[in-house]
Amino acid sequence: MKQLRVEHFNFEQDFMEDNIRCIPMIVRFKLDACGIKLKLKEWNKMTVEEREQLAVLPIDSLTNLDVYRIYLRDLIFKYTGEDATSLPADKVNNYWASTDYLPPALEEKLEQSKMCISLAQWKNLNVLQRFALLKLTRSSHENKNFPKAMKEFGLD
Repeated sequence: MKQLRVEHFNFEQDFMEDNIRCIPMIVRFKLDACGIKLKLKEWNKMTVEEREQLAVLPIDSLTNLDVYRIYLRDLIFKYTGEDATSLPADKVNNYWASTDYLPPALEEKLEQSKMCISLAQWKNLNVLQRFALLKLTRSSHENKNFPKAMKEFGLD
């Protein structure tokens, strides 16, 4: 089967080459959009082709978002025999969509990292870049990727 071109950032490269062993930001973005939590153990049960599909399927309309959600739920059930876990409403925020201010979590991470981003720089990032920076502010993510992302996005 032909391998699909999965959109990813350079800081994700180390796990993209290894059968997409971690969930790339493009998929994390789509998971938040459809309100489903995908656990790494569920991701690891999927084939490389299924992982690629989750990365490339569009979510640019409500219909496509529904198709994505159904495909994802079916995959999770196929491999676990359990229904997909919905993201709690308070965990689905779209601070990345706003360009009127820097989100508090980002400001805190920037301060800890002794880095800065102007509001103009934040506005100039694309939606996926803003999303990635916010995901990388979470304590559950490796801190090494935040500075890498900042550099990759021209913010260092």
